[in-house]
Amino acid sequence: MRGSYTETVTAEKTARHYGSGMVEVLATPAMIAAMEKTCMESVSPYLPEGMQTVGTYVQVSHIKATRIGLDVAYHAVLTQINGNELTFEVNANDTVGEIGSGIHKRFIINVEKFLKKLEQ
Repeated sequence: MRGSYTETVTAEKTARHYGSGMVEVLATPAMIAAMEKTCMESVSPYLPEGMQTVGTYVQVSHIKATRIGLDVAYHAVLTQINGNELTFEVNANDTVGEIGSGIHKRFIINVEKFLKKLEQ
């Protein structure tokens, strides 16, 4: 199973805006959030009603800066299913080349039960 998502780097996605740096380039937290979104959206249509996934693990390298205005394409490939745990290979590319890659894991949950546990 594969997923893709593309977005343009805006001021709201920069390190300066996130508070993770002082430069107006794509923030690592923004890149990771987009990778997670790509994984989530790749499997959500196949889950039964009332089920969803939550992120549980991220191991990502952010190897190149991307300036405001450039598009970034995110790609995810589901590589392993272990019970309710899903493992993805993720990568991100701007118009120049690869800017990041890594592993992301998500866990399939029953949303109602998950939220009830939070109330305890």
